[in-house]
Amino acid sequence: MRSGSLIQDIALGDSPALEARDLTKHFPVHGGNLLTNARGHYVHAVEAVSLALKPGHVIALVGESGSGKTSVGRLLARLDTPTSGEVALHGRQVTKARGRKLREYRREVQVVFQDPFASLNPVHTIAYHLARPLRIHHRVDRRNVEAEIMRLLARVQLPATRQFAAKLPQQLSGGQRQRVAIARALAARPSVLLADEPVSMLDVSIRLSVLNLLAGLVHDDGLALLYITHDIASARYFADTICVMYAGRIVESGPAEQVVSHPAHPYTELLILAAPDPEDPHRNVEMPAGEPPSLIEPPSGCRFHTRCPYALPRCGGELPPNFNAGEEHWAACWLRENGGGQ
Repeated sequence: MRSGSLIQDIALGDSPALEARDLTKHFPVHGGNLLTNARGHYVHAVEAVSLALKPGHVIALVGESGSGKTSVGRLLARLDTPTSGEVALHGRQVTKARGRKLREYRREVQVVFQDPFASLNPVHTIAYHLARPLRIHHRVDRRNVEAEIMRLLARVQLPATRQFAAKLPQQLSGGQRQRVAIARALAARPSVLLADEPVSMLDVSIRLSVLNLLAGLVHDDGLALLYITHDIASARYFADTICVMYAGRIVESGPAEQVVSHPAHPYTELLILAAPDPEDPHRNVEMPAGEPPSLIEPPSGCRFHTRCPYALPRCGGELPPNFNAGEEHWAACWLRENGGGQ
């Protein structure tokens, strides 16, 4: 059990550490030109997204660029304010938290960003980056800051030495910088970690080691982790649950292996086909015609129907509900009505 005014006397158990309840975000379009004439319109970036992040559990939010997955992460991190919907930390609504309560929330919910070089200040040492959150969140006594820095470095499998802590970010490799970014997030002793494409900018040879590090943190520390990625192959390896996002909406969700082995939505099929296959590197992937829809004027009904090879007449006019596709597995697709499939 953790302490703190936001979560005091709340046992973690199997209850969600962090919940998104029908989160929606519409960004106003401040510009516009003769082609788009978009002034006064809104980008419908996130529509009615619900997630439940549980301790010791990894949820992967998967989708192509522009699907809205990073916007969901920013809403959960309270970097953006939702247009509607709620965010709850350990069962307590914190959507409108301000001041001290917002600082407490951000201590509990930490972010690991995609680019480890951009997220670290190049003029400050590694020791500075790790000491700052310790002081801001009052996690250790001032006399014990150096010892805690060494512990954090060891926790992310970096050299726990004064010489290493004295280095600048540009003196480290990309993988080392990302490990420092993870250590900085751990310094606040959070219960939730939001990892936005944490390995996409790293060399292929070290991605697996960083994912294994994150998996160890989830297992050993009981962290609830949201893994935001475009790579459904890594999500299958790393996550317990996969949520597939398209044009601002979650279109499929279920156990990772079940979603990848038996996809229930045509868009999920597309993502799986587009993922590299080491056993068949030359396979021909038939991509759907057209481009992702404009989120300024998103299509009615299922947003994927403009590209879907299986689209029915009703797909363009009626938004599909979530149809059961297996145990804890569902898909928002009319093809799944009455247990059907494509």
